[in-house]
Amino acid sequence: MGEFVRVEAEGAVATIRLDRPKMNALNAQVVAELAEAARAVDTDPAVRAVILYGGERVFAAGADIKEMADLPYAQATGHARALQDALNAVAGIGKPVVAAITGYALGGGLELALCADFRVVGESAKVGQPEIQLGVIPGAGGTQRLPRLIGPARAKDLIFTGRHVAAGEALAIGLVDRVVSDAQVYVAATKLVARYAQGPAVALRAAKQAIDAGLETDLATGLEIERLHFAGLFATEDQKNGMRSFVEEGPGKAKFSGR
Repeated sequence: MGEFVRVEAEGAVATIRLDRPKMNALNAQVVAELAEAARAVDTDPAVRAVILYGGERVFAAGADIKEMADLPYAQATGHARALQDALNAVAGIGKPVVAAITGYALGGGLELALCADFRVVGESAKVGQPEIQLGVIPGAGGTQRLPRLIGPARAKDLIFTGRHVAAGEALAIGLVDRVVSDAQVYVAATKLVARYAQGPAVALRAAKQAIDAGLETDLATGLEIERLHFAGLFATEDQKNGMRSFVEEGPGKAKFSGR
């Protein structure tokens, strides 16, 4: 699709592949291509699950500091907006998304991984938000998505210190969901999303939207969001097939069309 970001599809699973040597630094071109890739997989009905992957060596070591170092304030605000918009597009993919993390996921790289629903990391991977060491703070969701995931105190520790977090600690604090050998990261991510690839696509999108939107509001509003999504799914083929299959064949045997 792009020079540094491409979409690779295998069956119902699409991989958004970052490929900007050596460290997959997120410059303006990568950011634009990432947004385009996210929108493409979101709207493609053949895609039922998504993997974010930077390759065998590194996920993404952060933003392109050389590109940002001398930006004046006015341009910095626009740069941050473009980066946030791109990562919001990734977070808004209405399908299960897993980040397959090898090597480093730092700064903007970790912020990209935070946009996924799940994170699988290699045993030698390092993650973190080191922006404070540059005299700035995370600008692509780190101060917002990270505390929502691991709690404010732990997020403040990572952001205030800028330290690198090893895979074991990342798992212990809930920052990642699975640690595997470095060589098995992509395979493990593929196995994780495979279970969703044949699932009811409309219901999965509704579940993701209900959870994500509900976390940003009060319980009563969240319950209303859930109720509306639940009722709306009774207009889908998958609901009819799923419930009919349950009655006639028992649980877990339904075949879903994604409609």
